[in-house]
Amino acid sequence: MKNISGMKKLTILLYIFFCMLFTGYTGFSQQACWVFFTDKNNTSFDPYTYFDAYAIERRVKNNLSLYDTTDFPLTSSYVRKVTALSEEVIGETRWFNALAVFATTENIVKIQSFPFVKEIIPIQTNLTLCSYREMQMGESIPVITDEFDDNLKQLPPQDQVSRMDGNVFIKNNIDGQGIRIAVFDAGFSQVNTHVTLEHLRKNNSIVKTWNFCNKKEDVYGYNSHGRMVLSCIAGIKDTQKLGLATGAEFLLAKTEINLEIYKEEVWWMMAAEWADKNGAHIINSSLGYGGDRYQLFDMNGKSTLVTRAANMAASKGILVVNSAGNEGTKTRWNYSIIAPADADSILTVGGISPNDTRVNFSSRGPTADGRLKPNVVAYGHATVAQANNHTGVAAGTSFSSPLIAGFAACAWQTNRNLNNMQLKTEIEHSADLYPYFDYDHGYGVPQASYFFDGKTATDTNIVCIVETDDTIQVFIDPAIDKEFKEKKRYPNQNYIYYHIQNEKGGLIKYLVLSPSANEKQNNDKYMVAQIEKQELKQGYILRIYYNGIVKEYSK
Repeated sequence: MKNISGMKKLTILLYIFFCMLFTGYTGFSQQACWVFFTDKNNTSFDPYTYFDAYAIERRVKNNLSLYDTTDFPLTSSYVRKVTALSEEVIGETRWFNALAVFATTENIVKIQSFPFVKEIIPIQTNLTLCSYREMQMGESIPVITDEFDDNLKQLPPQDQVSRMDGNVFIKNNIDGQGIRIAVFDAGFSQVNTHVTLEHLRKNNSIVKTWNFCNKKEDVYGYNSHGRMVLSCIAGIKDTQKLGLATGAEFLLAKTEINLEIYKEEVWWMMAAEWADKNGAHIINSSLGYGGDRYQLFDMNGKSTLVTRAANMAASKGILVVNSAGNEGTKTRWNYSIIAPADADSILTVGGISPNDTRVNFSSRGPTADGRLKPNVVAYGHATVAQANNHTGVAAGTSFSSPLIAGFAACAWQTNRNLNNMQLKTEIEHSADLYPYFDYDHGYGVPQASYFFDGKTATDTNIVCIVETDDTIQVFIDPAIDKEFKEKKRYPNQNYIYYHIQNEKGGLIKYLVLSPSANEKQNNDKYMVAQIEKQELKQGYILRIYYNGIVKEYSK
Protein backbone atom coordinates (compact mmCIF):
# COMPACT_ATOMS: atom_id res chain seq x y z
CA MET A 1 0.00 0.00 0.00
CA LYS A 2 3.04 2.23 -0.28
CA ASN A 3 1.62 4.12 -3.29
CA ILE A 4 -1.73 4.83 -1.66
CA SER A 5 -2.38 8.27 -0.22
CA GLY A 6 -2.72 8.71 3.54
CA MET A 7 -6.44 9.48 3.20
CA LYS A 8 -7.05 6.34 1.19
CA LYS A 9 -5.11 4.27 3.72
CA LEU A 10 -7.40 5.61 6.44
CA THR A 11 -10.48 4.87 4.32
CA ILE A 12 -9.34 1.30 3.70
CA LEU A 13 -8.66 0.70 7.38
CA LEU A 14 -12.03 2.14 8.33
CA TYR A 15 -13.72 -0.05 5.75
CA ILE A 16 -12.08 -3.18 7.17
CA PHE A 17 -13.14 -2.12 10.66
CA PHE A 18 -16.77 -1.62 9.67
CA CYS A 19 -16.84 -4.91 7.78
CA MET A 20 -15.65 -6.64 10.93
CA LEU A 21 -18.15 -4.69 13.01
CA PHE A 22 -21.09 -5.60 10.78
CA THR A 23 -20.20 -9.28 10.46
CA GLY A 24 -18.53 -9.98 13.78
CA TYR A 25 -15.84 -11.82 11.83
CA THR A 26 -12.19 -10.89 11.85
CA GLY A 27 -11.13 -12.86 8.77
CA PHE A 28 -11.54 -12.02 5.12
CA SER A 29 -15.30 -12.61 4.81
CA GLN A 30 -17.36 -11.77 1.77
CA GLN A 31 -19.05 -8.36 1.76
CA ALA A 32 -21.60 -6.50 -0.34
CA CYS A 33 -20.60 -2.97 -1.21
CA TRP A 34 -20.98 -0.08 -3.60
CA VAL A 35 -17.83 0.87 -5.50
CA PHE A 36 -18.07 4.49 -6.64
CA PHE A 37 -15.88 5.66 -9.51
CA THR A 38 -14.19 9.02 -9.89
CA ASP A 39 -15.20 9.70 -13.50
CA LYS A 40 -16.61 8.31 -16.75
CA ASN A 41 -13.54 8.66 -18.92
CA ASN A 42 -13.53 7.11 -22.41
CA THR A 43 -17.30 6.53 -22.55
CA SER A 44 -19.65 7.33 -25.41
CA PHE A 45 -23.40 7.85 -25.39
CA ASP A 46 -26.14 8.12 -28.02
CA PRO A 47 -29.42 9.18 -26.40
CA TYR A 48 -31.42 8.38 -29.54
CA THR A 49 -30.52 4.69 -29.40
CA TYR A 50 -30.50 4.44 -25.59
CA PHE A 51 -33.75 6.22 -24.68
CA ASP A 52 -37.35 5.43 -25.54
CA ALA A 53 -39.11 8.21 -27.44
CA TYR A 54 -41.15 9.07 -24.32
CA ALA A 55 -37.92 9.54 -22.35
CA ILE A 56 -36.54 11.92 -24.96
CA GLU A 57 -39.85 13.80 -25.09
CA ARG A 58 -39.81 14.14 -21.30
CA ARG A 59 -36.29 15.56 -21.33
CA VAL A 60 -37.07 18.05 -24.08
CA LYS A 61 -40.25 19.13 -22.30
CA ASN A 62 -38.31 19.73 -19.08
CA ASN A 63 -35.38 21.45 -20.79
CA LEU A 64 -33.04 18.66 -19.73
CA SER A 65 -29.89 17.82 -21.65
CA LEU A 66 -29.97 14.65 -23.72
CA TYR A 67 -26.26 14.30 -22.94
CA ASP A 68 -26.28 14.53 -19.16
CA THR A 69 -23.24 12.65 -17.85
CA THR A 70 -25.37 10.88 -15.24
CA ASP A 71 -26.87 8.89 -18.12
CA PHE A 72 -23.51 7.93 -19.62
CA PRO A 73 -22.38 4.31 -19.13
CA LEU A 74 -19.72 3.35 -16.63
CA THR A 75 -16.14 3.20 -17.90
CA SER A 76 -15.76 -0.39 -19.10
CA SER A 77 -12.12 -0.75 -18.04
CA TYR A 78 -13.03 0.28 -14.48
CA VAL A 79 -15.84 -2.26 -14.43
CA ARG A 80 -13.57 -5.03 -15.72
CA LYS A 81 -10.90 -4.44 -13.10
CA VAL A 82 -13.38 -4.36 -10.22
CA THR A 83 -15.25 -7.39 -11.59
CA ALA A 84 -12.01 -9.38 -11.69
CA LEU A 85 -11.66 -8.94 -7.93
CA SER A 86 -15.33 -9.59 -7.14
CA GLU A 87 -17.15 -12.79 -6.28
CA GLU A 88 -20.32 -11.43 -7.87
CA VAL A 89 -21.48 -8.25 -9.59
CA ILE A 90 -24.94 -7.43 -8.23
CA GLY A 91 -25.62 -4.49 -10.52
CA GLU A 92 -24.65 -0.97 -11.46
CA THR A 93 -25.97 2.57 -11.46
CA ARG A 94 -25.20 5.07 -14.19
CA TRP A 95 -26.76 7.89 -12.22
CA PHE A 96 -24.32 7.53 -9.33
CA ASN A 97 -21.41 6.04 -11.32
CA ALA A 98 -21.06 2.95 -9.15
CA LEU A 99 -20.88 -0.83 -9.24
CA ALA A 100 -22.47 -3.06 -6.57
CA VAL A 101 -20.42 -6.18 -5.86
CA PHE A 102 -19.79 -9.04 -3.48
CA ALA A 103 -16.08 -9.33 -2.66
CA THR A 104 -13.83 -10.49 0.12
CA THR A 105 -12.57 -7.81 2.47
CA GLU A 106 -9.07 -8.58 1.19
CA ASN A 107 -10.10 -7.79 -2.39
CA ILE A 108 -12.14 -4.76 -1.31
CA VAL A 109 -8.90 -3.32 0.05
CA LYS A 110 -7.32 -3.90 -3.36
CA ILE A 111 -10.31 -2.33 -5.14
CA GLN A 112 -10.13 0.70 -2.88
CA SER A 113 -6.50 1.21 -3.91
CA PHE A 114 -7.42 1.72 -7.58
CA PRO A 115 -6.92 5.40 -8.51
CA PHE A 116 -10.29 5.51 -10.30
CA VAL A 117 -12.21 4.38 -7.19
CA LYS A 118 -13.67 7.33 -5.33
CA GLU A 119 -15.10 5.48 -2.32
CA ILE A 120 -16.58 2.19 -1.16
CA ILE A 121 -19.76 1.99 0.91
CA PRO A 122 -20.99 -1.23 2.55
CA ILE A 123 -24.47 -2.40 1.58
CA GLN A 124 -26.34 -3.41 4.73
CA THR A 125 -29.99 -3.18 3.81
CA ASN A 126 -33.18 -5.16 3.57
CA LEU A 127 -35.83 -3.81 1.21
CA THR A 128 -39.29 -4.94 2.23
CA LEU A 129 -42.82 -4.65 0.95
CA CYS A 130 -44.80 -1.95 2.69
CA SER A 131 -46.37 -4.84 4.55
CA TYR A 132 -49.95 -5.79 3.96
CA ARG A 133 -52.47 -8.40 4.93
CA GLU A 134 -55.40 -9.85 3.06
CA MET A 135 -58.67 -9.49 4.91
CA GLN A 136 -61.78 -11.60 5.21
CA MET A 137 -64.97 -10.12 3.84
CA GLY A 138 -66.86 -8.26 6.56
CA GLU A 139 -63.82 -7.94 8.85
CA SER A 140 -63.62 -4.64 10.68
CA ILE A 141 -60.38 -2.67 10.84
CA PRO A 142 -59.27 -1.12 14.13
CA VAL A 143 -58.31 2.53 13.75
CA ILE A 144 -56.45 4.60 16.30
CA THR A 145 -56.51 8.39 16.10
CA ASP A 146 -55.69 11.12 18.57
CA GLU A 147 -59.20 11.37 19.91
CA PHE A 148 -61.30 8.31 19.10
CA ASP A 149 -61.34 4.66 18.12
CA ASP A 150 -64.11 3.31 15.89
CA ASN A 151 -65.01 -0.08 14.47
CA LEU A 152 -65.19 0.37 10.76
CA LYS A 153 -67.55 -0.92 8.12
CA GLN A 154 -66.54 -2.99 5.12
CA LEU A 155 -65.39 -0.71 2.30
CA PRO A 156 -67.36 -1.11 -0.95
CA PRO A 157 -64.94 -1.39 -3.90
CA GLN A 158 -66.28 1.70 -5.66
CA ASP A 159 -65.47 3.85 -2.61
CA GLN A 160 -61.72 3.68 -3.19
CA VAL A 161 -62.32 5.52 -6.47
CA SER A 162 -65.17 7.81 -5.44
CA ARG A 163 -63.32 8.96 -2.29
CA MET A 164 -60.88 10.67 -4.66
CA ASP A 165 -63.85 12.14 -6.58
CA GLY A 166 -62.69 9.77 -9.31
CA ASN A 167 -66.13 9.58 -10.88
CA VAL A 168 -65.40 13.04 -12.31
CA PHE A 169 -62.47 11.56 -14.27
CA ILE A 170 -64.64 8.65 -15.38
CA LYS A 171 -67.46 10.97 -16.49
CA ASN A 172 -64.98 12.97 -18.59
CA ASN A 173 -63.39 9.85 -20.15
CA ILE A 174 -60.08 10.46 -18.38
CA ASP A 175 -58.30 7.15 -17.80
CA GLY A 176 -54.56 7.91 -17.90
CA GLN A 177 -54.22 7.50 -21.66
CA GLY A 178 -50.81 8.67 -22.89
CA ILE A 179 -49.19 8.16 -19.46
CA ARG A 180 -46.67 5.37 -18.84
CA ILE A 181 -46.43 4.03 -15.28
CA ALA A 182 -43.59 1.89 -13.93
CA VAL A 183 -44.51 -0.41 -11.06
CA PHE A 184 -41.73 -1.81 -8.83
CA ASP A 185 -42.67 -4.85 -6.81
CA ALA A 186 -41.81 -8.35 -5.64
CA GLY A 187 -43.61 -10.12 -8.46
CA PHE A 188 -46.76 -9.98 -10.55
CA SER A 189 -48.35 -13.38 -10.13
CA GLN A 190 -51.26 -14.01 -12.56
CA VAL A 191 -51.14 -10.52 -14.07
CA ASN A 192 -50.89 -12.33 -17.40
CA THR A 193 -54.18 -14.16 -16.74
CA HIS A 194 -56.26 -12.28 -14.17
CA VAL A 195 -59.67 -11.13 -15.37
CA THR A 196 -59.45 -7.72 -13.66
CA LEU A 197 -56.42 -6.87 -15.85
CA GLU A 198 -57.68 -8.39 -19.10
CA HIS A 199 -58.10 -4.96 -20.72
CA LEU A 200 -54.38 -4.25 -20.24
CA ARG A 201 -53.45 -7.45 -22.07
CA LYS A 202 -56.03 -6.86 -24.79
CA ASN A 203 -54.72 -3.34 -25.45
CA ASN A 204 -51.04 -4.37 -25.19
CA SER A 205 -50.73 -1.86 -22.37
CA ILE A 206 -47.90 -3.71 -20.61
CA VAL A 207 -45.06 -2.32 -22.70
CA LYS A 208 -42.03 -3.92 -21.03
CA THR A 209 -41.16 -6.15 -18.09
CA TRP A 210 -37.89 -6.94 -16.41
CA ASN A 211 -36.98 -9.22 -13.57
CA PHE A 212 -33.92 -7.63 -11.95
CA CYS A 213 -33.60 -10.46 -9.46
CA ASN A 214 -33.32 -13.20 -12.08
CA LYS A 215 -32.08 -11.12 -15.04
CA LYS A 216 -34.90 -12.04 -17.41
CA GLU A 217 -38.17 -10.64 -18.73
CA ASP A 218 -40.56 -12.94 -16.86
CA VAL A 219 -42.20 -11.21 -13.87
CA TYR A 220 -45.48 -13.16 -13.85
CA GLY A 221 -45.05 -15.18 -10.70
CA TYR A 222 -43.06 -15.10 -7.48
CA ASN A 223 -45.39 -12.90 -5.42
CA SER A 224 -49.02 -11.70 -5.48
CA HIS A 225 -48.23 -8.24 -4.09
CA GLY A 226 -47.54 -6.67 -7.49
CA ARG A 227 -50.80 -7.99 -8.92
CA MET A 228 -52.77 -6.41 -6.08
CA VAL A 229 -50.89 -3.14 -6.43
CA LEU A 230 -51.40 -3.01 -10.21
CA SER A 231 -55.12 -3.64 -9.78
CA CYS A 232 -55.35 -0.52 -7.57
CA ILE A 233 -53.91 1.51 -10.45
CA ALA A 234 -55.79 0.01 -13.37
CA GLY A 235 -57.99 -2.94 -12.38
CA ILE A 236 -61.60 -3.41 -13.46
CA LYS A 237 -64.00 -5.74 -11.65
CA ASP A 238 -66.91 -6.38 -14.01
CA THR A 239 -67.60 -2.75 -14.96
CA GLN A 240 -66.37 -1.21 -11.70
CA LYS A 241 -62.94 0.43 -11.71
CA LEU A 242 -60.62 -0.60 -8.90
CA GLY A 243 -58.13 2.04 -10.04
CA LEU A 244 -58.48 5.08 -12.26
CA ALA A 245 -55.66 4.66 -14.82
CA THR A 246 -57.23 1.89 -16.89
CA GLY A 247 -56.00 3.49 -20.13
CA ALA A 248 -52.35 3.95 -19.10
CA GLU A 249 -49.33 1.95 -20.27
CA PHE A 250 -47.17 -0.03 -17.87
CA LEU A 251 -43.60 -1.08 -17.18
CA LEU A 252 -43.41 -3.90 -14.63
CA ALA A 253 -40.20 -4.42 -12.69
CA LYS A 254 -39.53 -7.20 -10.21
CA THR A 255 -37.04 -5.80 -7.72
CA GLU A 256 -37.42 -7.79 -4.53
CA ILE A 257 -36.70 -11.25 -3.10
CA ASN A 258 -37.21 -11.67 0.62
CA LEU A 259 -34.05 -13.72 1.11
CA GLU A 260 -31.65 -11.47 -0.83
CA ILE A 261 -31.05 -8.97 1.93
CA TYR A 262 -28.17 -7.14 0.23
CA LYS A 263 -29.47 -6.74 -3.28
CA GLU A 264 -32.91 -5.14 -3.29
CA GLU A 265 -31.73 -1.56 -2.92
CA VAL A 266 -29.46 -2.10 -5.92
CA TRP A 267 -32.34 -3.50 -7.94
CA TRP A 268 -34.62 -0.60 -6.96
CA MET A 269 -32.04 1.88 -8.20
CA MET A 270 -31.49 -0.07 -11.40
CA ALA A 271 -35.26 -0.24 -11.93
CA ALA A 272 -35.51 3.54 -11.58
CA GLU A 273 -32.92 3.99 -14.34
CA TRP A 274 -34.66 1.34 -16.45
CA ALA A 275 -38.00 3.11 -15.99
CA ASP A 276 -36.43 6.41 -17.00
CA LYS A 277 -34.78 4.85 -20.06
CA ASN A 278 -38.06 3.25 -21.13
CA GLY A 279 -40.12 6.42 -20.93
CA ALA A 280 -41.95 6.21 -17.60
CA HIS A 281 -43.88 9.30 -16.59
CA ILE A 282 -44.78 7.90 -13.16
CA ILE A 283 -43.16 5.36 -10.85
CA ASN A 284 -45.23 3.59 -8.22
CA SER A 285 -43.23 1.93 -5.47
CA SER A 286 -44.99 0.12 -2.62
CA LEU A 287 -41.58 -0.77 -1.17
CA GLY A 288 -39.44 0.77 1.48
CA TYR A 289 -36.59 0.66 3.98
CA GLY A 290 -37.25 1.20 7.66
CA GLY A 291 -36.02 0.17 11.07
CA ASP A 292 -34.46 -3.08 9.86
CA ARG A 293 -31.63 -1.06 8.37
CA TYR A 294 -31.68 2.60 9.28
CA GLN A 295 -31.94 4.97 12.20
CA LEU A 296 -34.66 7.60 12.42
CA PHE A 297 -32.15 10.36 11.69
CA ASP A 298 -31.41 8.72 8.33
CA MET A 299 -34.94 9.58 7.14
CA ASN A 300 -33.81 13.07 6.17
CA GLY A 301 -34.25 12.92 2.38
CA LYS A 302 -30.59 12.51 1.54
CA SER A 303 -28.87 9.81 3.61
CA THR A 304 -30.05 6.65 1.88
CA LEU A 305 -29.06 5.80 -1.67
CA VAL A 306 -32.56 4.66 -2.56
CA THR A 307 -33.92 8.07 -1.50
CA ARG A 308 -31.28 9.80 -3.58
CA ALA A 309 -32.29 7.60 -6.51
CA ALA A 310 -35.94 8.58 -6.06
CA ASN A 311 -34.96 12.25 -6.10
CA MET A 312 -32.78 11.65 -9.15
CA ALA A 313 -35.75 10.09 -10.96
CA ALA A 314 -37.76 13.20 -10.07
CA SER A 315 -34.98 15.38 -11.48
CA LYS A 316 -35.43 13.49 -14.77
CA GLY A 317 -39.08 14.60 -14.90
CA ILE A 318 -40.69 11.47 -13.41
CA LEU A 319 -43.38 11.69 -10.76
CA VAL A 320 -42.41 9.15 -8.10
CA VAL A 321 -45.27 7.92 -5.91
CA ASN A 322 -44.25 5.90 -2.85
CA SER A 323 -46.01 4.31 0.11
CA ALA A 324 -45.39 6.09 3.40
CA GLY A 325 -44.86 2.74 5.11
CA ASN A 326 -46.67 0.69 7.74
CA GLU A 327 -44.65 1.68 10.80
CA GLY A 328 -47.62 3.28 12.57
CA THR A 329 -47.86 0.66 15.29
CA LYS A 330 -44.12 0.00 15.68
CA THR A 331 -43.06 2.06 18.65
CA ARG A 332 -39.43 0.97 18.24
CA TRP A 333 -39.38 2.86 14.95
CA ASN A 334 -41.45 5.70 16.39
CA TYR A 335 -44.10 5.48 13.63
CA SER A 336 -41.75 7.11 11.13
CA ILE A 337 -41.86 7.54 7.37
CA ILE A 338 -39.47 5.11 5.65
CA ALA A 339 -37.07 5.49 2.71
CA PRO A 340 -37.47 6.39 -0.12
CA ALA A 341 -40.72 7.99 1.09
CA ASP A 342 -38.57 10.62 2.84
CA ALA A 343 -37.41 12.03 -0.52
CA ASP A 344 -38.38 15.68 -0.83
CA SER A 345 -39.28 15.57 -4.53
CA ILE A 346 -41.65 12.61 -4.49
CA LEU A 347 -45.32 12.17 -3.63
CA THR A 348 -45.51 10.16 -0.42
CA VAL A 349 -48.86 8.54 0.29
CA GLY A 350 -50.26 7.59 3.68
CA GLY A 351 -53.35 5.56 4.47
CA ILE A 352 -56.73 6.46 5.92
CA SER A 353 -59.65 4.31 7.01
CA PRO A 354 -63.27 4.67 5.92
CA ASN A 355 -63.88 6.95 8.89
CA ASP A 356 -61.46 9.36 7.17
CA THR A 357 -58.69 9.40 9.76
CA ARG A 358 -55.24 7.84 9.64
CA VAL A 359 -55.42 4.06 9.70
CA ASN A 360 -53.34 2.90 12.64
CA PHE A 361 -50.59 1.15 10.64
CA SER A 362 -49.85 4.12 8.36
CA SER A 363 -46.50 5.80 9.02
CA ARG A 364 -46.48 9.33 10.37
CA GLY A 365 -44.31 12.26 9.45
CA PRO A 366 -42.47 14.47 9.55
CA THR A 367 -39.12 13.52 8.06
CA ALA A 368 -36.04 13.65 10.29
CA ASP A 369 -35.28 17.13 8.96
CA GLY A 370 -38.82 18.35 9.64
CA ARG A 371 -40.48 18.26 6.22
CA LEU A 372 -44.12 17.41 5.67
CA LYS A 373 -44.79 13.74 4.96
CA PRO A 374 -47.00 12.12 3.90
CA ASN A 375 -47.99 14.58 1.18
CA VAL A 376 -51.46 13.10 0.62
CA VAL A 377 -53.50 10.05 1.65
CA ALA A 378 -55.92 7.51 0.20
CA TYR A 379 -57.69 4.49 1.60
CA GLY A 380 -55.25 2.18 3.33
CA HIS A 381 -57.26 -0.88 2.52
CA ALA A 382 -58.79 -1.65 -0.84
CA THR A 383 -60.50 -4.18 -3.03
CA VAL A 384 -57.72 -5.82 -5.02
CA ALA A 385 -57.11 -8.61 -7.53
CA GLN A 386 -56.58 -11.80 -5.56
CA ALA A 387 -55.68 -15.27 -6.77
CA ASN A 388 -57.64 -17.22 -9.39
CA ASN A 389 -59.65 -14.30 -10.78
CA HIS A 390 -61.10 -13.41 -7.40
CA THR A 391 -61.13 -10.02 -5.70
CA GLY A 392 -60.95 -9.29 -2.00
CA VAL A 393 -59.80 -6.73 0.52
CA ALA A 394 -56.17 -6.13 1.47
CA ALA A 395 -54.76 -3.60 3.92
CA GLY A 396 -51.56 -1.54 3.79
CA THR A 397 -50.16 1.70 2.43
CA SER A 398 -49.04 -0.56 -0.40
CA PHE A 399 -52.52 0.07 -1.80
CA SER A 400 -53.04 3.74 -0.98
CA SER A 401 -49.95 4.55 -3.07
CA PRO A 402 -51.15 2.92 -6.33
CA LEU A 403 -54.61 4.44 -5.89
CA ILE A 404 -52.89 7.84 -5.95
CA ALA A 405 -50.57 6.81 -8.81
CA GLY A 406 -53.63 6.05 -10.93
CA PHE A 407 -55.19 9.34 -9.87
CA ALA A 408 -51.97 11.17 -10.82
CA ALA A 409 -51.97 9.64 -14.31
CA CYS A 410 -55.49 10.92 -14.88
CA ALA A 411 -54.68 14.34 -13.44
CA TRP A 412 -51.69 14.61 -15.79
CA GLN A 413 -53.84 13.64 -18.75
CA THR A 414 -56.03 16.70 -18.08
CA ASN A 415 -53.01 19.01 -18.48
CA ARG A 416 -49.94 17.59 -20.22
CA ASN A 417 -48.23 21.00 -20.00
CA LEU A 418 -47.50 20.41 -16.33
CA ASN A 419 -44.11 19.04 -15.40
CA ASN A 420 -43.80 16.43 -12.67
CA MET A 421 -43.13 18.87 -9.85
CA GLN A 422 -45.99 21.12 -10.91
CA LEU A 423 -48.24 18.08 -11.00
CA LYS A 424 -47.11 17.09 -7.50
CA THR A 425 -48.03 20.56 -6.26
CA GLU A 426 -51.39 20.51 -8.03
CA ILE A 427 -52.24 17.12 -6.53
CA GLU A 428 -51.46 18.54 -3.08
CA HIS A 429 -53.61 21.60 -3.79
CA SER A 430 -56.46 19.37 -4.93
CA ALA A 431 -56.52 17.49 -1.63
CA ASP A 432 -59.61 18.06 0.46
CA LEU A 433 -57.88 19.39 3.61
CA TYR A 434 -55.60 21.87 1.80
CA PRO A 435 -54.22 24.34 2.95
CA TYR A 436 -54.55 22.56 6.29
CA PHE A 437 -52.03 19.73 6.74
CA ASP A 438 -50.72 17.44 9.41
CA TYR A 439 -48.30 14.55 9.77
CA ASP A 440 -51.05 11.91 9.73
CA HIS A 441 -53.00 13.02 6.66
CA GLY A 442 -50.73 15.37 4.72
CA TYR A 443 -53.04 17.66 2.76
CA GLY A 444 -55.77 15.01 2.68
CA VAL A 445 -57.26 13.03 -0.19
CA PRO A 446 -56.77 14.45 -3.73
CA GLN A 447 -60.00 15.35 -5.55
CA ALA A 448 -60.52 14.95 -9.30
CA SER A 449 -62.98 17.85 -9.55
CA TYR A 450 -60.13 20.26 -8.80
CA PHE A 451 -58.61 19.56 -12.21
CA PHE A 452 -61.78 20.77 -13.91
CA ASP A 453 -63.28 23.39 -11.58
CA GLY A 454 -60.49 24.34 -9.20
CA LYS A 455 -61.45 25.17 -5.63
CA THR A 456 -64.14 27.70 -4.85
CA ALA A 457 -63.55 29.69 -1.69
CA THR A 458 -66.61 29.74 0.53
CA ASP A 459 -67.18 32.66 2.88
CA THR A 460 -69.16 31.19 5.72
CA ASN A 461 -69.40 31.49 9.47
CA ILE A 462 -69.74 27.76 10.15
CA VAL A 463 -66.47 27.99 12.09
CA CYS A 464 -66.17 30.85 14.56
CA ILE A 465 -63.06 31.78 16.50
CA VAL A 466 -63.60 33.59 19.80
CA GLU A 467 -60.71 35.15 21.70
CA THR A 468 -60.77 35.43 25.49
CA ASP A 469 -58.12 36.69 27.87
CA ASP A 470 -56.46 33.28 28.14
CA THR A 471 -57.86 31.07 25.37
CA ILE A 472 -58.82 30.77 21.75
CA GLN A 473 -62.19 29.03 21.47
CA VAL A 474 -63.48 27.37 18.31
CA PHE A 475 -67.23 27.14 17.74
CA ILE A 476 -69.44 25.60 15.08
CA ASP A 477 -72.78 27.17 14.15
CA PRO A 478 -75.10 24.16 13.72
CA ALA A 479 -77.73 26.07 11.76
CA ILE A 480 -75.29 27.24 9.07
CA ASP A 481 -73.56 23.86 9.20
CA LYS A 482 -76.80 22.01 8.41
CA GLU A 483 -77.58 24.35 5.52
CA PHE A 484 -74.07 24.03 4.13
CA LYS A 485 -74.02 20.23 4.35
CA GLU A 486 -77.25 20.05 2.39
CA LYS A 487 -75.55 21.90 -0.48
CA LYS A 488 -72.28 19.99 -0.53
CA ARG A 489 -71.16 16.91 1.35
CA TYR A 490 -67.55 16.53 2.41
CA PRO A 491 -66.52 12.98 3.38
CA ASN A 492 -64.60 14.28 6.39
CA GLN A 493 -67.33 16.71 7.45
CA ASN A 494 -67.78 15.15 10.88
CA TYR A 495 -64.31 16.06 12.17
CA ILE A 496 -62.52 19.16 13.30
CA TYR A 497 -58.85 19.18 12.29
CA TYR A 498 -56.55 21.76 13.81
CA HIS A 499 -52.85 22.37 14.09
CA ILE A 500 -50.43 24.91 15.47
CA GLN A 501 -47.67 25.80 13.02
CA ASN A 502 -44.45 27.42 14.20
CA GLU A 503 -42.58 30.22 12.51
CA LYS A 504 -40.43 27.73 10.57
CA GLY A 505 -43.42 25.97 9.03
CA GLY A 506 -43.34 22.87 11.23
CA LEU A 507 -46.14 21.66 13.45
CA ILE A 508 -45.84 21.67 17.22
CA LYS A 509 -49.31 20.17 17.69
CA TYR A 510 -52.19 18.74 15.67
CA LEU A 511 -55.43 17.03 16.61
CA VAL A 512 -58.48 15.49 15.02
CA LEU A 513 -61.64 16.01 17.06
CA SER A 514 -65.14 14.57 16.76
CA PRO A 515 -67.79 17.27 17.41
CA SER A 516 -70.58 16.27 19.73
CA ALA A 517 -74.08 17.67 20.18
CA ASN A 518 -73.35 17.66 23.91
CA GLU A 519 -70.51 20.17 23.63
CA LYS A 520 -70.74 23.39 25.64
CA GLN A 521 -72.88 25.96 23.90
CA ASN A 522 -72.39 29.70 23.48
CA ASN A 523 -75.20 31.59 21.76
CA ASP A 524 -76.45 28.36 20.17
CA LYS A 525 -72.99 27.46 18.89
CA TYR A 526 -71.05 24.34 19.83
CA MET A 527 -67.57 24.84 21.22
CA VAL A 528 -65.43 22.11 19.72
CA ALA A 529 -61.92 23.18 20.71
CA GLN A 530 -60.17 25.42 23.19
CA ILE A 531 -56.50 26.36 22.85
CA GLU A 532 -54.49 28.09 25.52
CA LYS A 533 -53.11 31.40 24.28
CA GLN A 534 -49.71 30.58 25.72
CA GLU A 535 -49.39 27.86 23.06
CA LEU A 536 -49.55 30.50 20.32
CA LYS A 537 -46.24 32.35 20.32
CA GLN A 538 -45.49 35.24 18.02
CA GLY A 539 -45.36 34.02 14.42
CA TYR A 540 -47.31 30.83 15.16
CA ILE A 541 -50.46 30.02 13.18
CA LEU A 542 -53.55 28.21 14.41
CA ARG A 543 -55.21 26.58 11.39
CA ILE A 544 -58.61 24.89 11.62
CA TYR A 545 -60.33 22.71 9.03
CA TYR A 546 -64.01 21.76 9.10
CA ASN A 547 -66.35 20.70 6.32
CA GLY A 548 -64.23 22.18 3.53
CA ILE A 549 -63.60 25.42 5.41
CA VAL A 550 -60.14 26.47 6.65
CA LYS A 551 -59.81 29.26 9.20
CA GLU A 552 -56.57 30.75 10.50
CA TYR A 553 -55.64 32.70 13.61
CA SER A 554 -52.34 34.27 14.63
CA LYS A 555 -51.22 36.93 17.08
